[in-house]
Amino acid sequence: MVENEGFAADSKFMRVLLILVTVLLIFAGPTYVPYVLSSILDVGGATPMITGFALFIVGLFLMVFLVRKKIIS
Repeated sequence: MVENEGFAADSKFMRVLLILVTVLLIFAGPTYVPYVLSSILDVGGATPMITGFALFIVGLFLMVFLVRKKIIS
């Protein structure tokens, strides 16, 4: 029987998926998410900017993780 190895970043599909998620978090996180929150969902205050900044930071941490695991060279 094949055992589930959990997080298998060695597969090509997982590598591509992780890179796409990283790119979306870094670029779409601070631009489109605050726009959607403020304009479409009418969330006021600093919440859209804080959310966009938090998504950007998560994207940067994920990029550092991928570089350290040699998924992004």
